[in-house]
Amino acid sequence: VLSRPKAGSLRVVSGSAGGVRLTTPPGSATRPTADRVRQAVFNALESRGAVEDAVVFDAFAGSGALAFEALSRGARHATLVEVDPAARRAIATNAEVTGFADRVRVIAGAGERAVAEGRWDLVLLDPPYDYDRWPELFEALCPWLNPDAVVVIESDREVDVEPHLGVIWTRRYGGTVVTFAVPPGAPE
Repeated sequence: VLSRPKAGSLRVVSGSAGGVRLTTPPGSATRPTADRVRQAVFNALESRGAVEDAVVFDAFAGSGALAFEALSRGARHATLVEVDPAARRAIATNAEVTGFADRVRVIAGAGERAVAEGRWDLVLLDPPYDYDRWPELFEALCPWLNPDAVVVIESDREVDVEPHLGVIWTRRYGGTVVTFAVPPGAPE
C-alpha cells in the first residue's frame, strides 16, 4: 500500500520544474499522488503525446501536484478546481515556486461543476477515494473534451467509464488504480 508523502517530500518529478518541492495543505484530507505513481503516469502520457502543449483540467486538485507535473513537462495551461480553501492556498504557493503562476487558473468549487470552463486536452481526476459520482462527472465532462483528449482517473478501485469514455490503459500501483480513458471514437 502506498503511503502518504512526508511533509515537504512532495515534489515535481520531472521536466522544467523537476525537483521543486511542493506545499501540501496543512491538516487537509488531500491525498497527494506518490512520486513514483506520477512518474509512471506522466511517462505513459508523454509516450502518447498527451502532455506537450495540452490544456489541462485538474478537477480535484488538492496540492496541484498532478497539474504542476503536466506543466513542468510542457502542458500549455492548467485549470485547477478545489473546494478546500487551504488546498487553494497551497496551489497558489506551488504556482509561484514552480514559476507557473501565469499558466494556472484556480477555481473554487466542485470539479464536476467547472468542466464547462474550457475545452480540455488532458483531464486529471483524482477525487477522494470515497467519491461515487463518476457517471455524473463523465456526463458533464465529455462535451468539453477535445477529440484526442486523454482522461486520467485515479481511485482505489477500477472505475466504470462506459458509455461515456473508452478505457485504453489501467494499472495498479499498490492501493491506487490509474486508468487512461478517451472519448468514444478517439484513437487508442
